[in-house]
Amino acid sequence: MSSSSLRPRRYDLIVFDWDGTLFDSTALIVRAIQAACRDLGAPVPSDEAAAHVIGLGLQDALQHAVPDLPVDLYPELGRRYRQHYFASHDQVTLFAGVPALLTGLRARNHWLAVATGKSRHGLNEALRISGLAGSFDATRTADETRSKPHPQMLQELMREFGVDPERTLMIGDTTHDLQLAANAGTDAVAVAYGAHPPEQLGDLRPLTIAHSVLELQDWLARHG
Repeated sequence: MSSSSLRPRRYDLIVFDWDGTLFDSTALIVRAIQAACRDLGAPVPSDEAAAHVIGLGLQDALQHAVPDLPVDLYPELGRRYRQHYFASHDQVTLFAGVPALLTGLRARNHWLAVATGKSRHGLNEALRISGLAGSFDATRTADETRSKPHPQMLQELMREFGVDPERTLMIGDTTHDLQLAANAGTDAVAVAYGAHPPEQLGDLRPLTIAHSVLELQDWLARHG
């Protein structure tokens, strides 16, 4: 085996968003936000408005999705959201092709990480359900650091592995992910099968917009 095949071609560290990028959970999150609002008699956001906040930390997401709720009700709204989400999250699956994608990247000796708006408990449960608990070298959640698009998640991951921004790639399905990358000075790739539509993703100029996991895998094989 040649030495070049043992090294990543362009990026040492590849960081994935979770919901809507690896885990097909967009619809469940939207329904859980809407159900929590109904529980409290709050205005129910549209599917589009609820999907737009995916990727943010829960508190930020709920404040954006339901901006007119009295401040003292947000903790209860969050509790109701988690209740609805965890009641059904074991029915959610990885997008087709994700295990093969990650296996291929690990074989090329990339470091793999997750940067997500989920809580630590939520991510750990999702990793357990999906069978990916041992697939990542590091993870960051919104309750451990700053919510996207603040660059702290990526900055911490880059420091952990001693990787420069130009050797780091962020992959996500929302403008929050792409803005996170821009704020941290890293490249970004968007996927168009998650929460935000391609036209919004394109405004932030990712290197490419993949419309399937297979398309993402092909791009990474050639450019990653």
